[in-house]
Amino acid sequence: MSAPQRDPGLQPERTRLAWRRTTLSCTVVAVLAGRQALHQGTGPAAVSAVALGVLAWLGFLRVAHLRLTALGPARPRPMSPRAALTSAACTVALAVSAAAMLF
Repeated sequence: MSAPQRDPGLQPERTRLAWRRTTLSCTVVAVLAGRQALHQGTGPAAVSAVALGVLAWLGFLRVAHLRLTALGPARPRPMSPRAALTSAACTVALAVSAAAMLF
């Protein structure tokens, strides 16, 4: 006897939308940090903070893209611990770069 088919309902769509919202939020933070750096000047601290923010943003975009791709099938694989750790590290790195911009 085969296992019953899973009816995911709207859950995968809600998860995709949540990832897109989070990606958009990270993009806004990265753009605002870059804007702030342009207004502050081009000192080594500002350039380092912008570089950290851009790297964190690109890392988060990669994790989000991989996760959105994995959500395609009716039974998506769970998020790997490595992807979850990378996502959290990128978020923390964005916060650190934003704090560096303020000081």
